[in-house]
Order: sequence, then structure tokens, then C-alpha cells
Amino acid sequence: MKEFSVIIEKDEDGYFVASVPALRGCHTQAKSLDTLMKRIKEAIELCLEVEKPTFSEFIGVQKVAIN
Repeated sequence: MKEFSVIIEKDEDGYFVASVPALRGCHTQAKSLDTLMKRIKEAIELCLEVEKPTFSEFIGVQKVAIN
């Protein structure tokens, strides 16, 4: 079993957007988090059929304020 870090954001229209940094172009969106998680699992499976993942260690997210 492989595990992937998934970045989840909410866009201005209220959609949740998920992307997988280890898999180029692997992303999806949905109106609910439940649906999003199902869709990103499917997207990961499809991406793995055509691409090898590039693993890196996830450190965290930091907000930076600028003027």
C-alpha cells in the first residue's frame, strides 16, 4: 500500500480542490470533502498507470504576509 500527501484547498466558488505533489498533473475537485476524497483516490490510481511518483517529505504549510 502506498501513501500520498494530498493538498486540499477551497476555491472562490466553494469547490474543494485536491492535488498530489508526487504525481504531476494529478488533481480533482468536488463540492464536498467526501466526494473529493473518492475522486482523488481514483485520480491517483489513474496517474500511477502512466507515471512513477516522485516522493519528497512533506514539511508543512506556512503563511507569509507581504505588503
